[in-house]
Amino acid sequence: MRQQAAPLTHNETPAALPAGGTASKSVEQKRKSRTGGKTRKRGDLYQTVTNKIIAQLEAGAVPWVQPWGRDGIQTPFGLPQNGATGNTYSGINILLLWGAAIETQRSTQTWLTFKQALGLGGCVRKGERGTTVCYADTFIPKVEAERAQATGDHPQRIGFLKRYTVFNVDQCEGLPNHLYKNAAPLPQCEAIPRAEALIKATGADFRIGGDNAFFVPSEDFIQVPPQPAFRDQINYYRTCFHELGHWTGHKTRLDRALTGNFGSKDYAREELVAEMASAFICAAQDIIPTVRHADYLANWLQVLKEDKRAIFRAASLASKAADFVLAFDTEATN
Repeated sequence: MRQQAAPLTHNETPAALPAGGTASKSVEQKRKSRTGGKTRKRGDLYQTVTNKIIAQLEAGAVPWVQPWGRDGIQTPFGLPQNGATGNTYSGINILLLWGAAIETQRSTQTWLTFKQALGLGGCVRKGERGTTVCYADTFIPKVEAERAQATGDHPQRIGFLKRYTVFNVDQCEGLPNHLYKNAAPLPQCEAIPRAEALIKATGADFRIGGDNAFFVPSEDFIQVPPQPAFRDQINYYRTCFHELGHWTGHKTRLDRALTGNFGSKDYAREELVAEMASAFICAAQDIIPTVRHADYLANWLQVLKEDKRAIFRAASLASKAADFVLAFDTEATN
C-alpha cells in the first residue's frame, strides 16, 4: 500500500541509498556479477510462482482480509477518559469514543489530542487517524453584554459546538507507562533471522507501529504494524516485502510511476507489482504466508477490470524489484 505523504512534524533522514540515488558499490557489483545460471534459476522460480498464482486465480480467489489485528482483544469497559486531564468524556462523545475503540479493537479507553501527546513526552504515530469528538458550551458576546448592562436585562448566551480530534493511546508512542495500565500485552515476536537480516541490509527506513502498512514515496519510508500484531506472524514478512516492493520503485532506485491515487488504475498496477515482488521474495526466502498472494492480487485486478494477463505484465516489473531487494541477501547461496 502507498500513501500520499503528510508533512512531517520533524526531520528524519531516510536510511536508504547513498547520496546520488544509486546503490552502494558492493551491492551493485554483486548484482552485476551474478552468473547466467543463477539468473536463469531465479527466473525459473519467479515463473513457477507466477504460474501458481495464475492457477489460484483461475480456481477462484477468496476476499482478501487484512492479516494483522488483535482478535480476541476486549476493549475495557468503562467511560472514555482524557489521559492528560483525567476527565471523563460525556454525552455524545462517550458513544463516539466507545464506537471507535470497539471498531478498531483498542486496548484502552484513554484518549489524547495531538498536542496533549506531545506535552506528555510522546507523539501520535505517523499515519494514524484520529476520532472526532465535540465540545459544546455557551458564551456571551461582547455586544450582548453591553446591551444587557445598558438595559438592565439578563444577557442572552449563545451556544457553540467545537470539533476536535483525539487519538487512543494505542495510537501513540513514548507516553508514560501509566497511560497503558489496561493495555493487553502483545505476544512474543516470532522472528525469522534471515528475513530480518535482508530487511536490515536494504537500508530502507522501516518504522514499526500503528495499524497500517504503507510506503510514503515523498518521504521515502515504510511503516508496518509490529510483528506480534499479525494473527499469523509469518505474514509480517509478506507485508514487509510488499512494502519493499513499492520501495524499489522510488525515483532513486528503479524509478517506477508511484503517483497514482488510491483506487486508480496506476495505483492498482503498482499494487500488482509490489505483491508479485513479495511473492517472489517470499519464495526465494522459503517463506510461506498463510494469506495467499492471489487473494490480494484479485482485489486489484477487479479495479483494473482486467484478466490474468495483467499478472504477466506486473511479473516483469516485479522480477526486477525482487532482484533489487534480493541483491542485499548476504545469505543467498552462490
